Amino acid sequence: MLYDNKTAERLAGLYSVIVRLDSLDDCARFFEDLCTINELKSMAQRWEVVKLLKQKRPFTEIGELTGASSATISRVNRALKHGADGYLRMLEATE
Repeated sequence: MLYDNKTAERLAGLYSVIVRLDSLDDCARFFEDLCTINELKSMAQRWEVVKLLKQKRPFTEIGELTGASSATISRVNRALKHGADGYLRMLEATE
């Protein structure tokens, strides 16, 4: 089990709100209230890393283009290969 019951319940509540966002503006407003600027920057950076990894770009180039650390690039790469397929599903949805 990844999360204890209380955390799983809270996450389910959060996810149920996120799936109800129906515009880019609503999404931006919600996440700007929910997250710190550093959290948003980190998430945006990881998403950029995902797209570059999908293009088979070398880790060093990805680091140069995004400013992501090798640890972050490795973590994202692991999630792409062995994660819950969230990144892959969103890549497919945006292609």
